[in-house]
Amino acid sequence: MGRSRPREQAPARRLAALPRLCAAAVVAACGCHASAGDAQKSDAEWASARRQMVDVQLGARGITSPRVLDAMLRVPRHLFVPESARAAAYDDGPLPIGYDQTISQPYIVGFMTQALDVGPGDRVLEIGTGSGYQAAVLSLLARNVYTIEIVPPLADRARDTLARLGYRNVEVRTGNGYLGWPEHAPYDRIIVTAAPDEVPPALVAQLRMAGLMAIPVGTSWQELKILRRSESGMKTLETLPVRFVPMIGKPSPRL
Repeated sequence: MGRSRPREQAPARRLAALPRLCAAAVVAACGCHASAGDAQKSDAEWASARRQMVDVQLGARGITSPRVLDAMLRVPRHLFVPESARAAAYDDGPLPIGYDQTISQPYIVGFMTQALDVGPGDRVLEIGTGSGYQAAVLSLLARNVYTIEIVPPLADRARDTLARLGYRNVEVRTGNGYLGWPEHAPYDRIIVTAAPDEVPPALVAQLRMAGLMAIPVGTSWQELKILRRSESGMKTLETLPVRFVPMIGKPSPRL
């Protein structure tokens, strides 16, 4: 991918794009070469695949937070993807989950989660539930996770999966992520897993002062931004070139 200077002036810093970096859209790059029989692996085999994912895709690429690595080691990623894609659940790439949506590459999940530095007492808002996998990872790090999905069948499926697997501190809402979830605001952390063309004002308003937000921004060119809210506005801490599915449902400007 190409590079450019961070839009924000220092102290923003750019991280180098890593090999095969992709976030939530480039499904063709997911490398789904595993056989169908691999989808019937034993629990021990799935655990081994998770360990390899954590060691090779995360630890070797700079994801070093013990809490994040432990959470991604514990969450059964293969149970958050359709059976047709399950054999490739731990591959180094995104996977389709239906309705033109994807589950993000493991590295991107790890990067965004680590950058948010989620504490045990934090309340986290996620925009773009998708499969529910990111919410499951966050649930092991935060007090409460509130997640919004605009595609009703995906919201229903994620809600069922999270409940079946015992993630009790996650609440799923079917709705428009551009509006956030004001009833539970302010949030300590906000994570957005689809790309708007600009940071939605409602999400800024619902982030507590000094809170962190991870959000991909852009259309043809996207940057994953790690932002901190301050009295003077949103300060960019880190950026990374990415490719996410576009965020849909942007409200029309009022006349």
